[in-house]
Amino acid sequence: MTPDTFFRALSDATRLRSLMLMQRQGELCVCELTHALELSQPKISRHLAALREAGMVSDRRDGLWVFYRVHPDLPRWTQRVLAETLEGVGLQEPYVQDLQRLTEMSDRPRQSCAV
Repeated sequence: MTPDTFFRALSDATRLRSLMLMQRQGELCVCELTHALELSQPKISRHLAALREAGMVSDRRDGLWVFYRVHPDLPRWTQRVLAETLEGVGLQEPYVQDLQRLTEMSDRPRQSCAV
């Protein structure tokens, strides 16, 4: 992964917010991201596709559900940047509100979210 690819992926607020939630929570379903970020499924899916193409996230299907997580094989320097970014912004808006909406989501995956 080139630095250009990595930082270009982080330059979009939706992608950054999604990555910060995945960095904090681990694997998330598309429906969790749509709920937490209050954005449409097509918009979230488009940004996740860009992150996947950049090699920043990996996905896994489980029946009808698709789960995303920060790619475990990212170069070490990128992992450090993501960890430091979360530490730096994790207590700021909109990241606090994103996490709050996610934790308050009543029908979290594995029960009812479909993609």
